[in-house]
Amino acid sequence: MMDITYDYYRIFYYVAKYKSFTRAASILMNSQPNITRSMNNLERQLGCRLFIRSNRGVRLTADGESLYKHVAVAFEQLQTAERELENAANLRSGSVTISATETALHGILLPVLRAYHAKYPDVHLRIQNQKTHSAVEAVRNRLADLAVVTTPTQISRPLQETRLLDFHEVLVCGANCGDLPDKPRHLAEIKEYPMVSLGRDSMTFQFYNDFFFKYGLEYTVDVEAATADQLLPLITNDLGIGFVPESLIEGRNLTDQVYRIPLIEEVPVRSICLIEYSGSALDSAAARLKEMLLQAAGR
Repeated sequence: MMDITYDYYRIFYYVAKYKSFTRAASILMNSQPNITRSMNNLERQLGCRLFIRSNRGVRLTADGESLYKHVAVAFEQLQTAERELENAANLRSGSVTISATETALHGILLPVLRAYHAKYPDVHLRIQNQKTHSAVEAVRNRLADLAVVTTPTQISRPLQETRLLDFHEVLVCGANCGDLPDKPRHLAEIKEYPMVSLGRDSMTFQFYNDFFFKYGLEYTVDVEAATADQLLPLITNDLGIGFVPESLIEGRNLTDQVYRIPLIEEVPVRSICLIEYSGSALDSAAARLKEMLLQAAGR
């Protein structure tokens, strides 16, 4: 078997392209004797003459022309691949697909995406707004690089979960809820009021269904919202009471809009988590976004 190195073909490519040993030596930052010696070795190993040298320069033989057609295609494809890999490694290109729930989007993802896009504007971002189960399945089916979702996630291998931050949810109502916010209430007391919530196919519904069941109560939803960002508008327009992230009402002017209903039973803490496929490494663009999410979470 002939032992022909990549360097020989690389040298051949430049000598053949520029019809000059001197020009090839300059481009490759090598000496002309080394270039000549390498081409002599290549001709000897291939058993044919590749160049015709003359005072007027270098030209390819018929065998040289035939070899160059193949080497040029292969070498230029390698150069293109190297440039693409370099651009991806330096985040001058590439794309990241992130599947996220509404709460996770506003809770941590948006400010991280803003910082990421400012630093790496050439990376294409695709954001999928989904419920937890759908977001997790998007990663499992390789339709998303990462998912940022709220618990419970109910993941299984080969998916991997990393907790980013915890958050609390509070029970709130609109202006026409009487004296409901005036004193702490038991869950049983609020059962007579219509409840606004995400639907049965959401992990949020499952979370509160389990919470109510713990106290022997059924979690009944009267008004189903399609996304988490619909909850507060529905509640402030007096369609019912409901649980929303505490951060959603902090710093707002709540006068005549929304009121917090204190509960005697403590609502369990929920978390925003990062979901990834543990069976394969992330590419550079997705890996950097993951790193920035972990930094934002102080992990």
